Amino acid sequence: MNATGAGVPPLPSAVLRALRCSVCRERLSAGERAVRCPNRHSFDVAKQGYVNLLHAKVDAGTADTTEMVAARAEFLAAGHYAELAGLLVDRAADLLGDGLVLDAGGGTGYYLARVLDAAPGATGLALDVSAPALRRAARAHPRAGAAVWNLWREWPLGDGVADLLLNVFAPRNPAEFHRVLRPDGALLVVSPGPDHLAELARLLGLLAVDEDKLDRLDTALAGYFALAERTSHGGRVLLDPADARRAVLMGPNAHHLHRDGLADRLGELTEPIGVTTAFEVSVYLPRIAARA
Repeated sequence: MNATGAGVPPLPSAVLRALRCSVCRERLSAGERAVRCPNRHSFDVAKQGYVNLLHAKVDAGTADTTEMVAARAEFLAAGHYAELAGLLVDRAADLLGDGLVLDAGGGTGYYLARVLDAAPGATGLALDVSAPALRRAARAHPRAGAAVWNLWREWPLGDGVADLLLNVFAPRNPAEFHRVLRPDGALLVVSPGPDHLAELARLLGLLAVDEDKLDRLDTALAGYFALAERTSHGGRVLLDPADARRAVLMGPNAHHLHRDGLADRLGELTEPIGVTTAFEVSVYLPRIAARA
């Protein structure tokens, strides 16, 4: 029997050392099908292997649903963002040793698993508010753990526990990024470029990517991080109608399908569509003074 009960995958030891009780901030230890702190706060470990540290429900429309997660898993499995995953692996190889990779907004663990494949001494933790996503992330890699948490709140993690922090198309909490990252660590952020999936946005009447998005990203992080490197990547991909629908259904628009007839327009897609992918990959280094 493993430390969390028969049939339940245990959290990697490096993940357990990094986590903190979300009630009192004490360290956690493994019990049978749960983790608990010295003050007897206990959190169940699901049969898939993730731990839910939340003690309040999230607002409707905040977390990815089971349907959104399935769309994302199918879209990524088709290889449309495989180039992006390869870029992250290459950059992570230059930044990571044998420490902890924290994927903030890690979703299904797709990118985290590929980084861990290329870093045999590292351990990963996916942090996300979506339990359906983390059911997959917890099993995405044998050296990965997963914890349900709202990224906008103070994270249930110790100070300086992460060697590398990934943030791929996900919410950003600069203060918490800085607190949990080692002083010599790095933050790797992926954001969409202005032309990302622009053809699909025009066809379906979706909001376009803000051209000032990178400026706003740099401004938000400026008090805690210095931009060390930024590269632009992307190209053209051909999406069949099913994958075009998945590209929409795996993102925030899935929460608003019945506004302005979006669901109907998705249902009317019958032909493949060529779209542009545009990724901005940014490396940030912590400003040490911000810890004072």
